[in-house]
Amino acid sequence: MNERIKQLRKELKLSQDEFGKRIGVGKSAVSLLESGRNNLTEQMIKSICREYNVDYLWLTTGKCEMFSDNEADIMTRIDYIMTGENDIAKRTFKAFAKLDKSEWAVIEKIIDEITEKK
Repeated sequence: MNERIKQLRKELKLSQDEFGKRIGVGKSAVSLLESGRNNLTEQMIKSICREYNVDYLWLTTGKCEMFSDNEADIMTRIDYIMTGENDIAKRTFKAFAKLDKSEWAVIEKIIDEITEKK
């Protein structure tokens, strides 16, 4: 992953300092990640994916494209989550799969309220 972090940062044309600020770490932390002396935590991986619109599978495995948003990539990510070890993620998808129309309306209202606050 360290090489992919460096590749991503260079693709975005960001310094280590600029890259780190958006994920809440300093220049030295980015340097240590890129060199492989420090490992990425799951929280850092998620922050990088969220902040830079990076495909989780690309960052963690090198598979897929660096940046993606199409339906096939989303399905790949869901499959990856459902076969992984993150129990809360699996339970969340299973719970969503069981929702009826009125329950989806409640979820939509919650999401709308959250996004309005940002």
